Amino acid sequence: MSIYGKYEPTLERILNELLTRLENLNSDYQARNGQNLFEHLNGRIKTNASMVEKCQRKNLPVNVNSALRINRDSIGIRIVCNFIDDIYTCIDLLETMPDITVVTKKDYITNAKKNGYRSYHMILDMTVPEVDVDGNQPGHYFVEIQLRTIAMDTWASLEHEMKYKHDIKNPELISQELKRVADELASCDISLQTIRQLIREEN
Repeated sequence: MSIYGKYEPTLERILNELLTRLENLNSDYQARNGQNLFEHLNGRIKTNASMVEKCQRKNLPVNVNSALRINRDSIGIRIVCNFIDDIYTCIDLLETMPDITVVTKKDYITNAKKNGYRSYHMILDMTVPEVDVDGNQPGHYFVEIQLRTIAMDTWASLEHEMKYKHDIKNPELISQELKRVADELASCDISLQTIRQLIREEN
């Protein structure tokens, strides 16, 4: 039995609705500005096994309340942008979406993690017609949004692949090198942002 119980179909519907909203947002932005707001996006419902493991790791009861109320990432969406400025434009537009309230924001772009990780994280509270785990109707469901540039997303994926799926013999050296690469990619992101701004100023 899934940890999400009878609420799993609602999670799937919310995910699909948000992905459609974001694709439409991108299309409208492209029509108005002649460029994409983001390069691509993907979404997922955290697997039953992953959510159970997270509850156990945090010493939480393995039940639907822990999955949908205490943990806030049962629904996850990643938005990958070409430029840093586009991330903040996306954030502004997300905050104006109907039926959505921003609960938390963490800017790991301005303040990168020690290992070099950069991304912008948001937790949204979405109001939906269906009942929620507290018995409210309309109900409230949490959604985690991560926004990154292509460079940030590539680094994060490779860092996860290299560090967490292999037995590393020199973890300190690998961590130092990954941090160095993260900083270099961040510098490239800033340079690309500057180049785009210069091109815009010429037009």
